[in-house]
Amino acid sequence: MALLEIIEERHKIKSTIIVTQLPVSLWHDTIGEPTIADAILDRLVYNSHRIELDGPILRMKKQTIH
Repeated sequence: MALLEIIEERHKIKSTIIVTQLPVSLWHDTIGEPTIADAILDRLVYNSHRIELDGPILRMKKQTIH
């Protein structure tokens, strides 16, 4: 899997920023392969900083204005 290869190459060497609208709790189901999902999450969670944003959807407000 390409994501695992990228994460593996960067693990403990370079910083990696991942932005997603998919909650981490759904990653295993989305990736589909439990072993690969575990490997990806193990490497990402190690020394990570998670920022979860919560608030109104501004894009929806812009669409209703027009």
